[in-house]
Amino acid sequence: MKKNNSLLHLSIVLLMTILVVTPFMTSAVKAANVIEMSYNDFFPMNYPHGKLNAAFGQEIEKRTNGQVKITLYHSGSLAPPPQCYQGVVTGISVLGHTCFAYTPGRFPLMEVVDLPGYPHSGPVTSKVAWEIYKKFKPRELDNVHVIYVHAHAPAGINMVKKPVHTLEDIKGMRIRSTGLSKRIAEALGAVPVALPITEAYDPLSKGVVDGTFAGYNPLKYYRFAEVTKYTIDCTNIGYVTGMVVFMNLEKWNALPPNIQKVFNEVGEEWVERHGKLWDQIEIEGFEFGKEKNHTFIALSPKEKTRWAEKVIKPLEDEYIQSMKAKGIPGEEVLDYKHKMIEKYSKIYPPIPIKID
Repeated sequence: MKKNNSLLHLSIVLLMTILVVTPFMTSAVKAANVIEMSYNDFFPMNYPHGKLNAAFGQEIEKRTNGQVKITLYHSGSLAPPPQCYQGVVTGISVLGHTCFAYTPGRFPLMEVVDLPGYPHSGPVTSKVAWEIYKKFKPRELDNVHVIYVHAHAPAGINMVKKPVHTLEDIKGMRIRSTGLSKRIAEALGAVPVALPITEAYDPLSKGVVDGTFAGYNPLKYYRFAEVTKYTIDCTNIGYVTGMVVFMNLEKWNALPPNIQKVFNEVGEEWVERHGKLWDQIEIEGFEFGKEKNHTFIALSPKEKTRWAEKVIKPLEDEYIQSMKAKGIPGEEVLDYKHKMIEKYSKIYPPIPIKID
């Protein structure tokens, strides 16, 4: 009888031990199976698109049931914007988000995204940029896995002190620009100064540059309304910057297919989310500028035509010739871009901003 009692006692102790220890073991196994990813984002943490990128990480974690955990490093803290792409290639971070224009010449085919000639719409530019990538899958991006591409709405020009109404007014002025916006500045007769937008505030405040290519949203979110007095509404020739979210290729290839599927699905959704957010914050920036007595200048129809003649076709012709020399079908790419602009312009209206 005593022997039976001892066995019963031992069985109960073992059962209780299993019940207590199992949850901890399960948690330990789960923790061991979590895929940790660092995400180097060039946007500041509190900038709306920085917050949207954080939401991207949370959405991936949610849809993978916690199998993936993404840690955001904002403001390019793991690698500055011009080194972000190479940082992902070499494994400094697993994920990255940067602008094609920050490494001029490295992404020749995708330079077509930045060429002017769009309606004033973030969803249109973002969808067109993404369609171009999916259609041509340029070899220049073969050493990473591209999750998605997006682009901001065509920008105007913020001026520090001097209003601009004509081509003659802007001639010789120093304008902050990157990538193809440098060529727009040159076509207008201005002097381009290469700086990321994240580094523009001090040069504007000190008069090192006379103005900057920028949308309306930086008046609020980069505090440009503090250091500029005017915005020139020249979105018909306004620069656009294509941006890319991508993953280290070795890390991508090591992911299970179900997790790869989640990344691709969320990436597809985030193209439109970025596009709509661009429109939202452009309106916010415009309203903020008006509150701060910032002056918005609309070019006359005649002057808009003059600016377009100086910029759009010459830059498109230059792109075609440049791509031909590289063995890239620039004319086909540009034609496809025009078709996609036409397609998505019927779906998404322009930003409802009117300048008197």
